[in-house]
Amino acid sequence: MKFESQLLKGVAPAVVLEILSRGQMYGYELSQAIEQRSGKILTLGKGTLYPLLYNLEAKKLIKGKWEKADSGRKRRYYSITSKGKAQLAKQKEQLKELSVGLNFVFGGAITDLAF
Repeated sequence: MKFESQLLKGVAPAVVLEILSRGQMYGYELSQAIEQRSGKILTLGKGTLYPLLYNLEAKKLIKGKWEKADSGRKRRYYSITSKGKAQLAKQKEQLKELSVGLNFVFGGAITDLAF
């Protein structure tokens, strides 16, 4: 199931920060990790991912640096900053509260719902 772009847009920064909290990655690698860790439910294409990375970097939540890969090709690797870790903790708490609220609205665990 693919999510509506507006719904994904709201959680994408937290998803990116969460994945980067586990180690630095370059854009394509990050995109693949998000898709894999979400069971192919969440996908961020280049048109969504790179503007998001630039935005997070401008807010100093992540930092990027150019490195030469084993192939000799230059890649921009991104890592989470301490400010990003604090923001991630805040967003995770908000997402937990949202989940509780949705469980109340839908009358049980979201995972138990049959649509």
